[in-house]
Amino acid sequence: MTGEIAEFEAAEKLGLELADARSPGYDAIRRRGRRTERIQIKGRWRRDGGKWGRVSRIDIEKPFDRVVLVLMGGNYEVFEIWEANRKAVIERLTAPGSKSRNERGAMGVPQFKSIARRVWPG
Repeated sequence: MTGEIAEFEAAEKLGLELADARSPGYDAIRRRGRRTERIQIKGRWRRDGGKWGRVSRIDIEKPFDRVVLVLMGGNYEVFEIWEANRKAVIERLTAPGSKSRNERGAMGVPQFKSIARRVWPG
């Protein structure tokens, strides 16, 4: 359920167009003039004061240009959205040192934020 809410909220707040269900590697597109960006959307929810946990698997073999992380609290209200480009995501996931990152394509929320920029609220 968190993923679907994250997709809807990211599309609404960032002006994205949701992709067809089961599009390989991305959940939405952003049109900028003639350019189209494929965006993978991830969502994390936490109770007040709780820990974020890990961003779910990012498959770097699939096509995407950016990853958007929607952070939600309590009643699934969005309070931050972060965005990272493909190159930064791949570099972080393939950096030596973590089995979760290297084998499972997952990273912690603070790690994601360190390679991303906050895009909402702006």
